Amino acid sequence: MIPGFVEVSQESPALAEAEAVSAAEALGGGGRTAATSFPNLVAVEVPDARSWELLASRLALGRRCLLPVAAGSDIPSSLREQAAVGGSAAFRRIGRPSGGGADPEVLACGRAYKMGGGTIDLDRPHRRFWLVRDAGGDEHLLEESASVDRSAASRRRMPLLPFRRPVSLPPKLARAAVNLARVRPSENVLDPFLGTGALLAEAGLVGGHLYGIDRDASMVRGALRNLSYFGLTAEELAVGDAREVDFADPTRTFSAIVTDAPYGRSSSTGGEAKVELVTEVMERWSRRLTPEGRLVLVAPAAESPIPVPGTLRYRIPVRVHRSLTREFCLYERGHR
Repeated sequence: MIPGFVEVSQESPALAEAEAVSAAEALGGGGRTAATSFPNLVAVEVPDARSWELLASRLALGRRCLLPVAAGSDIPSSLREQAAVGGSAAFRRIGRPSGGGADPEVLACGRAYKMGGGTIDLDRPHRRFWLVRDAGGDEHLLEESASVDRSAASRRRMPLLPFRRPVSLPPKLARAAVNLARVRPSENVLDPFLGTGALLAEAGLVGGHLYGIDRDASMVRGALRNLSYFGLTAEELAVGDAREVDFADPTRTFSAIVTDAPYGRSSSTGGEAKVELVTEVMERWSRRLTPEGRLVLVAPAAESPIPVPGTLRYRIPVRVHRSLTREFCLYERGHR
C-alpha cells in the first residue's frame, strides 16, 4: 500500500472526508491513521501508483492527492535531490494555492530546488510541491500526485441536461453518495427512487451496471435521456411502486443501493407518507444486497435516521439549499 493524503474542499468537510476514505476503499485501499495532523488533509492509502489518478478521477469534494516527501530540516536536502532528477517545479502552501511570494518557507523551498539544478515554473511545472504545517508547528513537504477536475461536476448540472426537474441532487453530492457506497466497475447498482437519474449517472460514470425504479413513467423516460447524454445505458429500468415491481430476473442481487428519498411537493409518492414508504422500500431491497453490499440513503434531516437493515457507518448532515438539510447515511450489510 502507498500512503498519502487527499486535500478536501471545505464545502461539506465531513462528507468530503468520508468520500475520500470510501473512494480509496473502492480502489482496494482505505483510510489510515496519520502520524501527524494536517488541516484539510485526509490520510488514505491505495494499492499502487496508478490508483492516485483513479482516486482523483472519482472524487467530487476533493482538490488533489498528495504524497509525503520530507519534513522539517530534511526538506532542503531532499529538494536538492529531487531537483537532480530534472524537471521544473512549483511550490505552494496548502490553503493558499494562488500565492507564496510572501511565505518564507515556500521561498526557501524554491531556492533549495534551484540550488540542486532545478527550475521554477509557476504556470506549467512538471511537478507541484505543497507545504503544510502540522499541529506541532513542523513543516512537511508533499508532492501532488494527481489533481481533481473541479469543473467536471459543473458540466453535469441539471440546467445542462436534456431532462430537467427543479428537485434533483447536485452532481457533486450525487458523486459523493456513489463514492460512499464504494461502487466499483461492473457492480450492479440500484436506485429504487430513480427520479432524473442523477445518482445512477454518477454510478455509471465510475463503471457500475445500472438498475432503477420509478412509479412515474415520464421520469423513467427522462432518466434514460439523461443517461444517454452521458453516453450511458441502463441494464434495466422499471416503472412501478418499488415495494411491488421487480426486474426481469427476480433473483437479481445488487452490490450497492444508492437513492435520494422523495421529498417536497414535486415528488411522486402516490400520496403516501414518505417515511413509511421509504422504510418499506429499503427493507424490501436491502434483502437483495450481496453479503458485502452497501446502501446509501440521502434523506431529510431528522432526530432519528430512517430504519434500514444493516450497520450504520456514516450519518452526515449536509445543507443542500439554504433551508434544506439532507443526511447522507451509509449502511453496510456485512463487514470489510
